[in-house]
Amino acid sequence: MTSAPNPAPRPGRAPGQDGETAPAGAPSGGRPPGAPGRTVRPHRARRENLAGYLFMSPWIAGFLLLTAGPMVASLYFAFTDYNLFDAPKWIGLDNFTEMFGDARWRTSVEITAWYVVIGTPLKLAAALGVALLLNQSRRGQGFYRAAFYAPSLIGASVSIAIVWRAIFSDGAAVDRAQQVFGMEAGGWIGDPDRIIYALVALTVWQFGAPMVIFLAGLKQVPRELYEAAQVDGASPWRRFWHITLPMISPVLFFNVLLETIHSFQIFGSAYIIGSQGNACGPADGTLVYTCYLYVQGFENGRMGLASAMAWMLLLAVGLVTAVLFWSQRRWVHYEEGAR
Repeated sequence: MTSAPNPAPRPGRAPGQDGETAPAGAPSGGRPPGAPGRTVRPHRARRENLAGYLFMSPWIAGFLLLTAGPMVASLYFAFTDYNLFDAPKWIGLDNFTEMFGDARWRTSVEITAWYVVIGTPLKLAAALGVALLLNQSRRGQGFYRAAFYAPSLIGASVSIAIVWRAIFSDGAAVDRAQQVFGMEAGGWIGDPDRIIYALVALTVWQFGAPMVIFLAGLKQVPRELYEAAQVDGASPWRRFWHITLPMISPVLFFNVLLETIHSFQIFGSAYIIGSQGNACGPADGTLVYTCYLYVQGFENGRMGLASAMAWMLLLAVGLVTAVLFWSQRRWVHYEEGAR
């Protein structure tokens, strides 16, 4: 006895509806093979997006009110004559023309560039050297790491800047120490040629933050590479130059980028250490860019000119950052697929 053939599905109905059985191997619900699974309903997706924006709203409000808004306002003020009390008056490019022709502005650019070029490499060299020492297994590593990192936490405070100024003053500790070695006395704070070195010494002393980053990078270098190089007779210097530096080059690039930007932004320590009748040091010895910007904006009441100077600083930092990113192709080595 033969069974009757299955009736053909009715038009407009997919297999599996109205009690009909779908053919073997066909997906249920009439979806063609390879079609995506169940999708989220539109109103549910809207609720999820709304919840995400609600959690982000404090950051969005802070960014618009405290970052984006002031930046747009300062860009407008850069082309105006504004003193915080009277309504801004549009003057076009006059602020930039005056700025480029100002001898003190050019001095501030030179001092800032000198500080960045000298202070940043010395700070990174100290951070890398101490990180190499702390990377070795020895007792009390936790204590030494905390002790070396502590200056980064308190170094930017006003109290440390005041103490630093006292240490480098005439007849203070540094002055007496250099007299022991036959060096000329007189203190660094009152000398316009040497006060900038006090600022460099302060920034080098705060090497704790890049040191921790270097130490994290050194922990990722495989020990097998050092062992193989040691078997081949490579000296410690060759192991450092051909293994350590290439392996931590992404970390080195990150530290160079971060510390360079921080060096351009130095203000507090330069203003406090150099405030001796003159806001920017004796004979403009600590006239870094941000210090002169502060003088023009808040002491001279030239907020429009100060806004123009701030945007020039932003462009300079952006240009240096772009050059660093361009140069990384030559000396930064990433793992395959990590870029």
